[in-house]
Amino acid sequence: MAGFDKVVTTYEDAMSGLQDGMTVLAGGFGLCGIPENLIAEIKRLQTKNLTIVSNNCGVDGFGLGILLEDKQVSKMVSSYVGENALFEKQLLNGELDVELTPQGTLAEKMRAGGAGIPAFYTATGVGTPVAEGKDTRFFNGREYLLEESITGDFAIVKGWKADRYGNVIYRHTAQNFNPLAATAGKITVVEVEELVEVGELDPAHIHTPGIYVDRVIVGTFEKRIENRTTSE
Repeated sequence: MAGFDKVVTTYEDAMSGLQDGMTVLAGGFGLCGIPENLIAEIKRLQTKNLTIVSNNCGVDGFGLGILLEDKQVSKMVSSYVGENALFEKQLLNGELDVELTPQGTLAEKMRAGGAGIPAFYTATGVGTPVAEGKDTRFFNGREYLLEESITGDFAIVKGWKADRYGNVIYRHTAQNFNPLAATAGKITVVEVEELVEVGELDPAHIHTPGIYVDRVIVGTFEKRIENRTTSE
């Protein structure tokens, strides 16, 4: 059993091996389901020249946005600039290379990468700047463009519950990009709210099997909300 135990107790151990110039896949959508503490550890490590693949880049001062403060990120592959003014500024100033990717295509790029599929055809982006420089082909009279899949040196993921073998369950909307990223990292690190004993998770409810996961750490989370709207 000890050989299958993937739990680490420090964030230093969780992100051990991260180096300058690596590609990091990050789960989350906006601020929902983001691996807050793993991002904070990358900030602490001051790793530079990173390529970050994620739906967006958090907000100013939180989430992936904190990695922009010291210019740790050289390239973002994302589908949404979002609420991050620093992201916008660095993009417009030419300090940050941004590869804007349609959201569904970005999701499939990660899924395909995790499945060992090098590329796939999609109709999304045909006839737009997204298609520039890409191969196209007609299927059943409709034009499709070829998109390459994505893998990363690290995948950082936020789960709800996990066991010591690395089997993970996500909670509600926080599932988003997390299970896709989890499959596509050479080293996949999952931080969770709760660690349970092996056998406690219903096998039918597991979203990410432990075979994809290299390290598990238990954390506490702020779970900040981007925009709160309430009625009187």
